[in-house]
Amino acid sequence: MIKKFLDLGLQPLANNYLINQKKLSIKNNELYKLEVFFDLKTKLVSISKKIPKNKMFNNKYPYKSSMSMTMTKSFKKLHKDIIKDFDPKLFLEIGSNDGALIKNFKKNKAICVEPCNNLAKITSKLGYKTYPNYWDRNLAKKIKKKYGNVDVVYAANTITHIADLENVFKSIFNVLSQNGILIIEDPSLLECLKKTSYDQFYNEHIYVFSAIAVKNILDKFNFELFDIQNLQTHGGSLRYFIKNKKNKLYKIKKTVTKQINKELKFGMNKINVYKKFSNSVLKSKFKLLKILKKIKNKNKTIVGYGATAKSTTVLNYCKIDNNFIDYFVDTTPDKSNKFMPGKNIKIYKYNQKLLNNVDYIFLGAWNFKKEIINKEKKFKKRGGKFISHVPKPHVF
Repeated sequence: MIKKFLDLGLQPLANNYLINQKKLSIKNNELYKLEVFFDLKTKLVSISKKIPKNKMFNNKYPYKSSMSMTMTKSFKKLHKDIIKDFDPKLFLEIGSNDGALIKNFKKNKAICVEPCNNLAKITSKLGYKTYPNYWDRNLAKKIKKKYGNVDVVYAANTITHIADLENVFKSIFNVLSQNGILIIEDPSLLECLKKTSYDQFYNEHIYVFSAIAVKNILDKFNFELFDIQNLQTHGGSLRYFIKNKKNKLYKIKKTVTKQINKELKFGMNKINVYKKFSNSVLKSKFKLLKILKKIKNKNKTIVGYGATAKSTTVLNYCKIDNNFIDYFVDTTPDKSNKFMPGKNIKIYKYNQKLLNNVDYIFLGAWNFKKEIINKEKKFKKRGGKFISHVPKPHVF
């Protein structure tokens, strides 16, 4: 049985940046109701509306992992750890994006799976075997037939994007060698609840995982967790290390019990915690609007920094348009000179000069706060201030 606990109103597709200013409508399937549910049995949190995958992941997908220094550093370290701990003869990445991780591996030992054609072309040009397909049983069979079993399968911020979890895990189980390892990392639901970061919910994030839910899901597919790492990326993520239950090479570490106990202590197995979160989200909305109105009443300028999918949720839920935020700046080329979905705020290619006469920066990419503040020392030095809605709306 599933219960609704959060309603984020009508939302556009979070990464559907517009070429021209346009009023979106439900009739044209340009807006959908973003509601979030809690499964009382599995403890899984998911959104209700499942958007067709080809509408979300296509040949114009704008997000590129390599654009972030934080993610690039994280992936370099991960590569070293994988080689040291598992030394895979064959490594497979599901959702390889623009190759931020895979390019650290030798070309003859790595396979990419990336359904967004524009991104798949990047790794293909780098010389990696790339399948521009959605991950499913058929693709798993195809890869296994050609290359044999895989020693390590990795997926970052990808499994939560796929509606059919049974298909995902069964196909991974079949392609892995008996002592093979599956590593997935995704935003931590515990951190999401603690930080009131409701912007983790948008059309691509069909699920936001807790360790409790992941354990419950894996039990069905002869998988088990043997290690969990807490990460700072994406506002707080968990990296799950998963093995076949028959795999005796790796002992289950205390990190698994520690994380699950932490979540149980917080009450993440009970609906009441999610209802409290919903109340906090509503308070966050009103507080953020109050801050923005106060600043604009003083005729100060506010610019958005990071035209992220997360910020699409915030803008549309709080009804923030260009009366509050003059424009966004973003380093991603595919977002330049486009408009934020649903609120028609212009996005410009990042240039420090665009911040010269700006009083306040709204952190659309709040999860890269440290990286941004370090980069914008000049803005800070001349008295510029930042606005963030996480963990509570505030100016600093």
